[in-house]
Amino acid sequence: LNCLKSHMRSWPSLELVREFVAQNNAAQIKHVIQILSQEFALSQHPHSRKGGLIGLAACSIALGKDSGLYLKELIEPVLTCFNDADSRLRYYACEALYNIVKVARGSVLPHFNVLFDGLSKLAADPDPNVKSGSELLDRLLKDIVTESNKFDLVGFIPLLRERIYSNNQYARQFIISWILVLESVPDINLLDYLPEILDGLFQILGDNSKEIRKMCEVALGEFLKEIKKTPSSVKFAEMANILVIHCQASDDLIQLTAMCWMREFIQLAGRVMLPYSSGILTAVLPCLSYDDRKKSIKEVANVCNQSLMKLVIPEDDETDEGKQSLSLQTEPKEESLSQQEVTSSGESLFILAFTDRVPVTLNLDGIVQVLDCHLHDSATGMMTRIAVLKWLYHLYIKTPRKMFRHTDSLFPILLWTLSDESDEVILKDLEVLAEIASSPAGQTEDQGPCDGSDMRSELHIPVKASQLSSSGMKGMECSPSTPTMNCYFYKFMINLLKRFSSERKLLETRGAFIIRQLCLLLNAENIFHSMADILLREEDLKFASTMVHTLNTILLTSSELFQLRNQLKDLKTPESRNLFCCLYRSWCHNPVTTVSLCFLTQNYKHAYDLIQKFGDLEVTVDFLTEVDKLVQLIECPIFTYLRLQLLDVKNNPYLIKALYGLLMLLPQSSAFQLLSHRLQCVPNPELLQTTDSTKTTLGFKKATATNIDYLELLQHFERVQNKHLEVRHQRAGRGEPPDRRVVL
Repeated sequence: LNCLKSHMRSWPSLELVREFVAQNNAAQIKHVIQILSQEFALSQHPHSRKGGLIGLAACSIALGKDSGLYLKELIEPVLTCFNDADSRLRYYACEALYNIVKVARGSVLPHFNVLFDGLSKLAADPDPNVKSGSELLDRLLKDIVTESNKFDLVGFIPLLRERIYSNNQYARQFIISWILVLESVPDINLLDYLPEILDGLFQILGDNSKEIRKMCEVALGEFLKEIKKTPSSVKFAEMANILVIHCQASDDLIQLTAMCWMREFIQLAGRVMLPYSSGILTAVLPCLSYDDRKKSIKEVANVCNQSLMKLVIPEDDETDEGKQSLSLQTEPKEESLSQQEVTSSGESLFILAFTDRVPVTLNLDGIVQVLDCHLHDSATGMMTRIAVLKWLYHLYIKTPRKMFRHTDSLFPILLWTLSDESDEVILKDLEVLAEIASSPAGQTEDQGPCDGSDMRSELHIPVKASQLSSSGMKGMECSPSTPTMNCYFYKFMINLLKRFSSERKLLETRGAFIIRQLCLLLNAENIFHSMADILLREEDLKFASTMVHTLNTILLTSSELFQLRNQLKDLKTPESRNLFCCLYRSWCHNPVTTVSLCFLTQNYKHAYDLIQKFGDLEVTVDFLTEVDKLVQLIECPIFTYLRLQLLDVKNNPYLIKALYGLLMLLPQSSAFQLLSHRLQCVPNPELLQTTDSTKTTLGFKKATATNIDYLELLQHFERVQNKHLEVRHQRAGRGEPPDRRVVL
C-alpha cells in the first residue's frame, strides 16, 4: 500500500478522487476510472498499461469502502491484462487485483465468477512470479468467501462444472483447493451440487501428480463422510451412473474409490439403487475374478454384489403395471449406459421410510441381459461366473414369474455351462437348472408346448402315435410317488441327454457328477424315470447302451441314491414296481446292467432267465468286461444282502444258478476266481437241484406277488438286443470299426 501511495503522488488527478468521494460525485469518479482504464490499462504501450494498473489499484485505495460501487469498472480492465503476453504485466495485473480485492473485501463476491475464471488461468501460468502472485490473491479470495455468508453457490456451480474438466495439473490443483474450501464452510452446502461435479472429481483422481491425487482423494473422502451423516439430502439416483462408469476405470485408485462409493450408496439408499442394477452388475461382476493384486477392489465389489442382491424381494415379482401407477414421475430410469459398457452395513431408518415412499421398479430385463452376456463371454472369470449363476438362482427364487419369461433364452447357455472346467460353476449351474425344472411358476406361465413330442427330435427319437400315447409327460404320471415337476423338467432331461450324446467327453468326465448332483437337487426317482423313458426311444443305440451303463453304475454305487435303491430292493409298492419296469425296458440296451438291476430288485429267477439268453448274444470284450465289473460289484457292501441270501439255498436257488451262469460266461480270469471262491462258500451244494416244488418257495411267491409280466419283459429284452445286433452289423457293412470281439 505504501508503494501504491507513492505512485498516487505521480497521479495528481487521483487526488481529485478523494474530493469526488467526499462530494459523492459518482459521475466524476467513473470518469477518472474510465480514463485509467481506456487510455492507460488497455493501452497498446506496455508502460502505459503498467501505469494504468497501478492507477486503478490506487484509485481503489482512494475510494476505500466505496470501491464496491465501482468494482465492475475497476476489475474488468485488470482481468483483461491477465491475458497479456508480457509476464511482467500479468504479474502487475495480479498485484493490482490483489489490492482492489483487499480493499473491497466482501463486496467482490457478486463478481466472484469472473475473478475465479481469471485466477484459474493464472494458476496454470508458466511464469513462477505470476503463479506466486496469483496464489496470494487466491488465498485472499478464499478468506473472503470463508468469512462471508453471501457467497452465490448456485451461480458458481456452472463455472466449477466447466473448469473441473481441465487437464492442466495446476488448474486441477486450483479447482480441488477451492472445493475443499467450499466444503469446509458450514453455510455452504456443496453436497446438493455434488452430482454436477462428481464425474470431474473422479477424472482428477486419475491425475499423474501424487499431490493432486491425494488432494482429490481427501475431497472425495470428505464428501463421503457428509453423505453418511446426512443421507436424506443426498441425490443418490443422480450419481448412480457416474459411479457405474468409474467402477470400470482402468486406474486402480479411481476404480477402488468408485467401488467404495457404490458400496455406501447401495447400503444407504437401498432400493433407490435398483433401477441401476444392470449397470452396477456390469461394473461389479468382472471385479469378482480379480487376483490378489487387486484384492481390495475385489473385496469391496463382493460386498456391493451381495448388498445389491439382498435388495431384490418377492414383491418385485408383481405386475409392472401396478408398480408404475404408484411410482413418481421423477423416478430415475435406467439409461443405456449399462448396455454400452457391456459392449465396449445395513440401511438407515430414514432410507427404509424413503423407499417406502418412493416405489422403484426392478429392471429385470436389463439384469438378465447383463448376466447372460457374462455367461456367453469365454473370458469371464470363474468367480464371476459363479456370481452370475447365484444371481440367476436368486432371481428365480424371488421373482420366478418374471424370470420364466427369460427361461427359453437362458436355457441353452445354462446347458452349455455344464461343460465348465470348474466343479463349483457346474454345481451352481445345476442349482439354477433344478430350480427352473421344479419351480411351480414354470407350470403357470404360458411357455408354449412343453410336451416331450416337440423336443424328442433333438435326441433322434422317432415320433409315432403309438409311442406318444405312453411317453412324454404321460410317462412321468406313472410315478405318483415323486414330486410334480413342471414342463421344463422333461425338456431339461432331453437336452441333458442330448449334450451327453454330442459330447461324449462330458459324459465320461462329468456325467456321473452331474447326475448325482441332480439327484440331490431334484427327486432321484424323477431323474431316473424320465431318462429311462427318453432312452427307451433313443435311435443311437450305442449311446443308449453307454448311458444306461452310466445310470446303472450311479444307481448301484452312489450314496445319493440310497433311498432309491431301498425303494427298488423289495418292490413293495405299485410305484416301485412301475419304476422297475420303466428302468428295465431301457436297461435292456445293456444286457449286463439288466442283470444287475434284477439282482438289485431281487428278481433272481428273471436274472437267471436273462443269463440263459446271453448264449444267443454276440460276446465282445466290452461285454465280458462288464460281467467282470458286475462280479466285482457283487463283492461290494451294496450287495451284502445278496451274499447273505446265499446262505438260504432252499429259498434262493435261482440266485445261485444266476451266479453260476455268470461264472460260466467268464473266462478263467481273476473275476472267475473271485466268483468261484464265493460260490464255494455256499452250504450244501447238492440243494442247488431245483424241482417243481420250488415254485412254492419265497422267491417265486415274491415274483408273482409283484404282478410283473416277466415273460413280456424277457421278450422286450430280446427285441432290444436284436436291434443292437442289427445296428452293429450295419456299422460293419459301412466299414465302421466293429466292437472288440472275443477270439474263442
